[in-house]
Amino acid sequence: MSTQICQAVAAKDAVHTRLTENNITVKEQLPLSAHTTFRIGGSAALAAFPENAEQVRTVLLACREYGIPCALVGNGSNLLCPDEGFAGCVLFTTAMKSITVDGNVITAGAGATLASICCTARDLGLAGLAFAYGIPGTLGGAVCMNAGAYGGEIGDRIIDVTYLDSQTGEIRTVPGAECQFAYRTSRFSEHPDILLSARISTEYGDTNAIRAEMEDITARRREKQPLEYPSAGSAFKRYPGYFTAQLIDEAGLKGTAVGGAQVSEKHAGFIINRGGATSADVLSLIDLLRERIHDLHDIWIEPEIRTLSDCILP
Repeated sequence: MSTQICQAVAAKDAVHTRLTENNITVKEQLPLSAHTTFRIGGSAALAAFPENAEQVRTVLLACREYGIPCALVGNGSNLLCPDEGFAGCVLFTTAMKSITVDGNVITAGAGATLASICCTARDLGLAGLAFAYGIPGTLGGAVCMNAGAYGGEIGDRIIDVTYLDSQTGEIRTVPGAECQFAYRTSRFSEHPDILLSARISTEYGDTNAIRAEMEDITARRREKQPLEYPSAGSAFKRYPGYFTAQLIDEAGLKGTAVGGAQVSEKHAGFIINRGGATSADVLSLIDLLRERIHDLHDIWIEPEIRTLSDCILP
């Protein structure tokens, strides 16, 4: 075994020991395909599941100390992981899933799913979040990309966000008005900080009416979206002045496939895993679609899907 490999193994073991000593759940060789909605990707050398801010800080500092790359992941709902796996540590936020309610204000951990937040709001007669029901991500990911659907965006509901500054290790809180929310982006898209929790505003409403709205949105999703296949949701952002799915459809690209990855025949805005799709298949298909749309319209559509390399913390 080479010296370089021995050093990498020793560093991984040291990080594992440090996390275990701090009561942080950590797993070795975790299949990333089981932790993304695309069901694609090799194994992570280490995967950590911190439950609070101090544990998050411990993971980050341990990885830095021993020179192990650390990638931040929530529910893996818009994430494409490499076929060869990841030699570092994946920091999953999914254990930080607390939800508390004070009047019409919901405070939720970054790892709480939007579905659980929406259901909590519904059961308490709190309106304003039904649009987010069915978006398969966590609050942290939703805030980062200002997730939205059916006329609503999460950024419109954020009172403030608490995060760990990945450079200084300090915990900070920023008002929602200063989060720079825009279409599928926020200040957290550009700054590699770690979201810990957020406060969300709602209005008092009728539980039955909220339930009916959520059921209607669910029915519309099932009718229009290929929910029967693994995917990462909408594959591309809207290009200003265009509906990207319509461009792909009109270009005759529905059903186009590379390996096991295919443009959905049900909704041209989705790339689905028809079975056995690899990361390389998806990336090749994305490139093909972008080039074809560029040839036809002289514009470059931008992927909404993120790769694990996009999630590596500095």
